[in-house]
Amino acid sequence: MKTTNNHMNFNRAKNSVLLTVMALVVLMSGCKKAIDIKSTRAVDEVNMWNKLEDTRAALLGIYGLTRAAMVDNDAHWIYGDVRGKQFVSPTRQDLKAVTENRLTASYPTLEVLSNWRRWYAVINASNIFLERVYDVKKADLRYTSNIMAIDIAQARFLRAFAYFYMVRIWGDVPFIITSHDGSFENKPRSSGAQVLAWAEKELLEVAEILPNQYGANDPKQPGPYYNETNSRWDGALARRVSANAILAHIAAWQGDYIKVSTYANKVINDAGAAGLSLTDIGPLTSSNGFFSAKRSNHLLGFDFTYELGEGGMTGHIEELTLAAPFVTKTIPDIYILKDSILSIFNEKGDQRFGIDTLGRPTSTNYFVNFGARYPIFSKIKVILGGTASVSPSDPKFSFFSSVALFTRLEDIYLLRAEANAVLGDRQRAIDDLNAIRSKRGLPGYNGNTNGLIIDAIFKERKRELMGEGHFWYDQVRYNKIKQNNKAFIDLIASGGIYWPVSPQLLQQNQLLTQNLYWK
Repeated sequence: MKTTNNHMNFNRAKNSVLLTVMALVVLMSGCKKAIDIKSTRAVDEVNMWNKLEDTRAALLGIYGLTRAAMVDNDAHWIYGDVRGKQFVSPTRQDLKAVTENRLTASYPTLEVLSNWRRWYAVINASNIFLERVYDVKKADLRYTSNIMAIDIAQARFLRAFAYFYMVRIWGDVPFIITSHDGSFENKPRSSGAQVLAWAEKELLEVAEILPNQYGANDPKQPGPYYNETNSRWDGALARRVSANAILAHIAAWQGDYIKVSTYANKVINDAGAAGLSLTDIGPLTSSNGFFSAKRSNHLLGFDFTYELGEGGMTGHIEELTLAAPFVTKTIPDIYILKDSILSIFNEKGDQRFGIDTLGRPTSTNYFVNFGARYPIFSKIKVILGGTASVSPSDPKFSFFSSVALFTRLEDIYLLRAEANAVLGDRQRAIDDLNAIRSKRGLPGYNGNTNGLIIDAIFKERKRELMGEGHFWYDQVRYNKIKQNNKAFIDLIASGGIYWPVSPQLLQQNQLLTQNLYWK
């Protein structure tokens, strides 16, 4: 048994190195070919696309590129949590510019975040995979039709997810679904609505192909997957519930709440088959819990496996939020104002955070050092592999390996509650809201104390999903529903909710145009 485990660990380490190398190669060259210059293949085609090991490596490479696109320069959290002013920065002028919506200010971070190249690396790698995977089917008899179909579905999923992610940030984006080997013709931006319509169609199709579990005798994928069981793949790969979860998010961004309800229903109905359950607060916030490794409860997440040397000092929310006593830094880059914390967590019994009658915290699940000038957001704190004791005098404790999580089951329950509230099905909205409240030690929703149901749902999203990159997009949807904040409605109407397109991209491709708000 020991020999077998060592062999599996070696293979995994080897695959991790290969994934990293491929990700770097494609990121540095493949994305360029997909948006501005003549193309060259991102990998050595002579020895590639001949055997099933090639498809596994290439597919995991796309996952690696997607993860890199999300976390580069802490993008996911700056786009989602900092821009919405849920967090503010005491020292960093570039992050202050984000909270003030000065996104064209001259800071390297803003220039990087205005550039979509890293997402086109994902798209280009997906396009190459979809074009070349059939060569492996012809060359390697071990590569079954079932595995190929599921591999293709995952590549299509990741490509559709990349487009959805970009549309929420930039609005209209160039639409490219071939690798353009050998040459490339610059393309203008396509309508974000058209791109999302295409992404919805893609995800609907792949949802019928993807299993809810890999290597666990799922009807869609019986037997081991690439000779490994579900313990290897659980929470690491896109599943049917993942596709339906992203479909629910697409529909919510478009304001189509009938579809939100439909897709969220599919996720929740499939929860048992996918190994999903609502998470207790302990596993959610423990240092070696929910965010520390791939888990079946991650509807879509991209993990950093510490044992394989993954993770680092950047690309994790901890880089922005943690300070002493967790790491050597004395002041966090971002924090939540005390008054905001108290207004958000203002109900007794909330296991995430609360204070007693003497003003003392009753929980440290979400915050520590509340009495200090800068409360430390500690909900996500995966230092090293998540099992290290706190030792801020040791600089290695600034090495993080938390999962880059996009969505989980609690998110989908609250999206369905939002949909039902908008559609007028108040009781079902209350039921879904209470499913989350009860998990966090709160009593059932009461209109007299919690206000309008739609307000209570968005407040619960603010509490439950804090630090997970949702807040800005929630603000956009909330203001579209309420229509009572003129400044925000004007921002939506003028396209100010989107990021500017990088000047570097505009210079390289004369067919691109800047978002009107940022001209």
